[in-house]
Amino acid sequence: MKIAVAGIGYVGLSNAILLAQHNEVTAVDVFQEKADLINNKKSPIIDREIEEYLANKELNLTATTVKLHTKMRSTLLLRRPPTMTRSGIILTRVRLRR
Repeated sequence: MKIAVAGIGYVGLSNAILLAQHNEVTAVDVFQEKADLINNKKSPIIDREIEEYLANKELNLTATTVKLHTKMRSTLLLRRPPTMTRSGIILTRVRLRR
């Protein structure tokens, strides 16, 4: 199955890696730097398991910033909306690799 995952944050990247073990997955983000890191088997966030899977597991995973093309060619599109509370959006703190 062809799957597109919108957003290469912690949740999106974790899901993309899990799904890419048995599916063709394209991870889509607005930042080209994140896509480049993933395509070079490096994690844009600091997480031991994600880093290990990208470096050592056989994954059918590519990353891009091209949204429309990816959506049109995918069977399934996964998108995680921001977490909402009564006072507004809660942003999860994830350490980004620089």
